[in-house]
Amino acid sequence: MTVFIIRRLMQSSLVLLLMSLLVFFGVFAIGDPIEIFIAPDADQAERARAIAALGLDKPIWEQYVMFVVNAVAGDLGRSFVFNIPSIELILQRMPATLELAIVAVALSVVLGVPLGMYAGYKPDGTVAKTIMAGSIFGFSLPSFWVGLMLILIFAVELGWLPSTGRGEVGTFLGIHSSIFTLNGLKHLLLPALNLALFNISLVIRLTRAGMRENLPMDYVKFARAKGLSKRRVILIHVLKNILIPIVTVVGLEIGSVIAFAVVTETIFAWPGMGKLIIDSINNLDRPVIVAYLMIVVLMFIVINLVVDILYSILDPRVRLGDMGK
Repeated sequence: MTVFIIRRLMQSSLVLLLMSLLVFFGVFAIGDPIEIFIAPDADQAERARAIAALGLDKPIWEQYVMFVVNAVAGDLGRSFVFNIPSIELILQRMPATLELAIVAVALSVVLGVPLGMYAGYKPDGTVAKTIMAGSIFGFSLPSFWVGLMLILIFAVELGWLPSTGRGEVGTFLGIHSSIFTLNGLKHLLLPALNLALFNISLVIRLTRAGMRENLPMDYVKFARAKGLSKRRVILIHVLKNILIPIVTVVGLEIGSVIAFAVVTETIFAWPGMGKLIIDSINNLDRPVIVAYLMIVVLMFIVINLVVDILYSILDPRVRLGDMGK
């Protein structure tokens, strides 16, 4: 296991270095922030001072080398707009995005796995067909439209839930989150459901396919022949075998949910990283854009690493096969 983890860490470091190269030069190519920060009637001397103050007077390769050196020390640059470290700016918004993403992923598992198992166990029933039809809507409907409909129904028409904001934040074991207060949960439910809709549909289909594939297998027939109850066979034996693709997909989707929560955060005015990155792109605040993208890349790498480790625990053949190469 140690060799497996060390090898994955080395691969992850290489991927992070390559992604830093792509992200830095990609952001450099999207425009010149000086055109936004400097008044149109500024003379050449003022323009030169501004370029030097932002460190843009150096060749791009030198800027990249400085970025990598500082990044190793934990410094991802200072925001052009706020003049504070980019990492500090992002970390201020990250808790709100993380709690939204965690609740959305939890909803996708809590709702998706049981519904998918039922749809796979009784595929010809009306309820199962309704579940699968609903999953098609989950894939097809755009999240911004679903978000607006949720607000219209549950906030405007019924008045059950608030439509915007994060609500009251509570503290438990030193962790500050809106999950710990009733008001915060009310504010969290609609955006989390909107963000989770696609993943709920994905988990339903994965679980159903796994159930349909495993139920006719010999080990299931053998378990039933031993006299085990249907509930035990399905919840213990079958569920364990269909967990591998579900863990993989859900793990990878955590990064996607965090990275692509921009639309949901905008619709529900959720004070997370999504609003920050939109403002930074509009202002060409390069350090914040690069820092945000690098943090997202790092999240994907860490999540992939955790998924690989979980995968190897669930199926030791994965670890042994990798070590044999």
